[in-house]
Amino acid sequence: MCVTSSNKGFTLLEILIAVVLLGILSAALYGSYFTVLRARETVFEGMEARRELGSTLDRIRREFAAAPSINVNNRDDKRLRFIVEDRDNFGKPASTLELTTLVSAAGAGRKESGVSAVRYRLVEKDKRYILMKREQDVFFESPDAKEYPQMERISSFLVECYDGSKWVKSWDTAQALNGALPKMLRITVQVEENGKPAEFSVLSRSMVTGL
Repeated sequence: MCVTSSNKGFTLLEILIAVVLLGILSAALYGSYFTVLRARETVFEGMEARRELGSTLDRIRREFAAAPSINVNNRDDKRLRFIVEDRDNFGKPASTLELTTLVSAAGAGRKESGVSAVRYRLVEKDKRYILMKREQDVFFESPDAKEYPQMERISSFLVECYDGSKWVKSWDTAQALNGALPKMLRITVQVEENGKPAEFSVLSRSMVTGL
């Protein structure tokens, strides 16, 4: 008596179908994995940009708040300054800000007076705009005081001064017309978020009576 086995192997067509389905599934998983990675990187970059933006605005706000007052008695002291220049960069604000401010000492080993001259300006590098900062002690000059990037993800930088009745885009305490610090300072930064421009502003008022 002959017994025939009922177990059959896979046909070539079944194997091809299985391979195609496996390829489709693998491609879907592969694409989903990298989509998640890109979304994660985008969220991280957005968080880092917000952190950088918040830090920059808060730093400038605190520096102006710590700016010593300038009046007729000390206006001729060239170590005391507050200058805002209204500049334009292809239709976008690119203000330059220079001010004297009180800072905390960094530590032992350096000659520091606690009074610094700070400058902010927008520069273009590799088709990107960077907010550069330079800080120099007004009493102990250092030849190695160089500019460094304060904020790299930026589209425009606008500094406005309130004179008590209106906001203006230029100021110079060395001129008799101004002669003193503005009543308030408004800093506006524009950045790109999801391909669209977004503006953020902060207000500051000087809290120091003088040196």
